Amino acid sequence: MHVLISGGFHGPYNALLPEFERASGIKVTTGSGASQGSGPQTIAAQLARGVPADVVILSREGLDDLIAAKKIIAGTDVDLARVPVGVAVRTGTPKPDVSTVETFKQALLKAKTVAIPGSTSGIWLTTELFPKLGIAGKINVKLTPRGTDSAAMVAAGDADLAVQPTSEIMHARGVDFAGNIAAEIQFVQTFSAAVVTGSGEIAGSRRLIEFLASAGASETIRKSGMESLASSNLD
Repeated sequence: MHVLISGGFHGPYNALLPEFERASGIKVTTGSGASQGSGPQTIAAQLARGVPADVVILSREGLDDLIAAKKIIAGTDVDLARVPVGVAVRTGTPKPDVSTVETFKQALLKAKTVAIPGSTSGIWLTTELFPKLGIAGKINVKLTPRGTDSAAMVAAGDADLAVQPTSEIMHARGVDFAGNIAAEIQFVQTFSAAVVTGSGEIAGSRRLIEFLASAGASETIRKSGMESLASSNLD
């Protein structure tokens, strides 16, 4: 069975997959891609050129695009978890206060370079939040293909801050979590899973999604900085 997954849910997925494979006897191969954006490595672009996939796991915004493009089997989509946007700094460097609108704004203005993913959260930051804060064009923003690339820039010292889903920070090497941005300007993403149109492994795909959406997966999801939606999936 083949899975294509974006960075936001990668942490809990990697931790949970061995348990699923042991319990189900199903061998899963995993590829990665961005939920949205441009370039050849978005999940949509990979599906369009025929990269094999039975299950996709990505932001709800990206999944809705795939549903509209008829790339998803109707009724198979399930919301797995929610995650806020947070800030990463290089390990061992001072953590700026990003808990209020003004302190977050000042941290961005003081940074020489701010790395953000060119996917769902980065699209929101550049088209909505930065203009709203009046800092669009006043900060040096580096768009990266993926959230992992944003964190890696900070770890390497090529950016002072990364702004991205908290779950992508928790599992990144060489960075520390400075905090989530203020509630009044927060963007909480939902990460969802669905079965891809044309899958030959529909039963196994549904089983994997049910496993990731189960109450048993919720603690692992929580440790990744996300809120499990297991209870809402039972409603």
